[in-house]
Amino acid sequence: MHTDTHQDPAMLRVIAAEAERLGFPFSSDRPTGSLLATLAAAKPGGRMLELGTGLGAGASWLLAGMDQDARLTTVEADAAHREIAVRHLGDDPRAEFVHADAAAWLDGYRGPGFSLIFADCPVGKFERLDEVLALLEPGGLYVGDDLDVPADEPGRQAMVDGFLARMRSLPGLRITLLDWSTGLLVAARTTRATA
Repeated sequence: MHTDTHQDPAMLRVIAAEAERLGFPFSSDRPTGSLLATLAAAKPGGRMLELGTGLGAGASWLLAGMDQDARLTTVEADAAHREIAVRHLGDDPRAEFVHADAAAWLDGYRGPGFSLIFADCPVGKFERLDEVLALLEPGGLYVGDDLDVPADEPGRQAMVDGFLARMRSLPGLRITLLDWSTGLLVAARTTRATA
């Protein structure tokens, strides 16, 4: 498939260079990023949540798709990684870069729900999924990535299988599995989550 780079975020190249310099292999790839930008564009004025900022690749794609009234909260536990993301994206007033463990942030969050949630770390995907999904507004979109299991990580298959089984069991979600990129799941909230 042809790779279309004309809509790549402005800062993506420098973030990718930082990732290469640090040997950081966890940045969102172009197919995932392009999907994130498209989904963010479908939520004008929306509130976006990213769990696991990394160096900011996913955030750069989300910001590229968001309109001027949309807002992004992105949460990263590693202070050095967050600092790189802030260095390259922190001047965007639509973004809030939170330095916190995602589980600790979730414990303290009391704000409104989100139009789009990108779970790019274990919390919100393999851990505390129900709590994160409870933050998804009706009509909101959830994206989980990294569902393809590398051959050298056999223990990970059980986590992925558990995640997929739980997602399939929950009412009020319309789910699509995408067998490309790193293995993705996209879900739409069709009803309000119940406690």
